[in-house]
Amino acid sequence: MSKRQKAKLSRGIQYGILIVIAVVIAFVADWPTLVDTFGRLDVAIGMFPDVITKALKNTIVFTFLGFVLGLAMAIILALMRLSSIGVYRWLSFAYIEFFRGLPALVVFLVMGFGLPVAFPGFALPQLITIMIALALVGSAYMAETIRAGIQAVPKGQVEAARSLGMSSTRAMITIVLPQAMRIILPPLTNELILLTKDSSLAYILGSSVDGRELAALARAEIVNTASLTPFIVIAVCYLVITIPLSYLSRVLERKYGSSEPGGK
Repeated sequence: MSKRQKAKLSRGIQYGILIVIAVVIAFVADWPTLVDTFGRLDVAIGMFPDVITKALKNTIVFTFLGFVLGLAMAIILALMRLSSIGVYRWLSFAYIEFFRGLPALVVFLVMGFGLPVAFPGFALPQLITIMIALALVGSAYMAETIRAGIQAVPKGQVEAARSLGMSSTRAMITIVLPQAMRIILPPLTNELILLTKDSSLAYILGSSVDGRELAALARAEIVNTASLTPFIVIAVCYLVITIPLSYLSRVLERKYGSSEPGGK
């Protein structure tokens, strides 16, 4: 057999295996129980419009605020990481390694319950707590991404700016950072997707009815209806957010990923 025939036979076998698995699952699964547990239309309809006007809106707000604050922190951390001052480098390194090593759940628990215990009488509004927790989780990862982007900008760009009389700070702000941000747009979009999913951990902090995000609303509806259908509804809502962002990331990667840093 030729290589083309072997490849065609291999694909046919793989497709056949997938079809067999799908048929087995279709016949073995308890569909009535699955539908009653995860597919109750009355429960799904009962979640509207709150799932859109409150939960989905709050998830987007939490994610956006956490991402903006985390991005600002990440830029500072990346610049500290590249600083010629050793103390700045070590502080940035310690912060990045610490928060990259912690599960997001631990960060939310510490922000929501640890700080009030450590500092009696000190309580942040829930929105601020969630925003800071997401920023702490995301900034450590974004900082390394931004650092890599800055280092990808050719040194000749900085040397040319300095030869024109620009200070190091001005060259970094006006020349290097804009080019670095162009390079790292795709991975930053992926980080936004991760923060969107991490925002679901906000439910552990508790919230008012108007302050619920998707996970908190689903939990409340599951308790009220004794059905797992709310999980399917919020899963669809998360996909409504993340699929366009994934598409945007691929578009940005095609547009900027193959271009040389600092190039046309």
